[in-house]
Amino acid sequence: MLDIREISKTFNAGTINEKVALNGLSLHMNEGDFVTVIGSNGAGKSTLLNAIAGTWPVDKGSITIGGVDVTGLPEFKRAGLIGRVFQDPMTGTAPNMQLEENLALAYRRGERRGLRWGVTKAERSLYREQLKTLELGLEDRMRVKVGTLSGGQRQALTLFMATLKKPKLLLLDEHTAALDPATAAKVLELSEKLVSEQHLTCLMITHNMTDAIRYGNRLIMMDAGRIILDISGEEKQRLTKQDLLERFAQLGSGEVSDATMLS
Repeated sequence: MLDIREISKTFNAGTINEKVALNGLSLHMNEGDFVTVIGSNGAGKSTLLNAIAGTWPVDKGSITIGGVDVTGLPEFKRAGLIGRVFQDPMTGTAPNMQLEENLALAYRRGERRGLRWGVTKAERSLYREQLKTLELGLEDRMRVKVGTLSGGQRQALTLFMATLKKPKLLLLDEHTAALDPATAAKVLELSEKLVSEQHLTCLMITHNMTDAIRYGNRLIMMDAGRIILDISGEEKQRLTKQDLLERFAQLGSGEVSDATMLS
């Protein structure tokens, strides 16, 4: 479902501020893989997601999603293939639009737009029924503006929008980092539920080692723009936070602690 081959990205090349963010990175994900990504600050995690999404082009290498080579495609042309949830709950929704209007935009992701009703009666019924599965009572607030929702409700809604029209690839970019622990736990449980029920292929960045170990069928660790560890199956199930810290000390380019990969 995702095939990345030898991608590299350098910012401010040739200047005193030159930063190699991705360094010949390769990654292959099968359909249904749920991969968690950890690494110290500046390891290249968010740069990897931005490269996949097309936020900026890579300097070299190739990216294929669902059999489609998207390496040269701009971000908006990849939108039909990718669902994404950002760290900031304020990102990913239109706060001054009604909840059902936001859902209508998500439902039409990747389609040509024309002059027609923004929300049809059939769509409104569909949204209401599917929102019930979130168990947040949002199905009774279809006409409220999204900006009035709490951070947790907005993040749950954004996640729901990202998967409303099944994407080839779901990108979760530290999507619970701005939430309180209890709300973060609920959003993570919802993430796992949606990924499992829809058999989604998902790449989730997190600084929380416990979450990286608990969720998904595969874990990768990044450092200096490279993947230095790739664990799956029973080996992943046996992992502990201490194991990860020791592996980073052996394989990484510097010291790491809970201050840079939060536990």
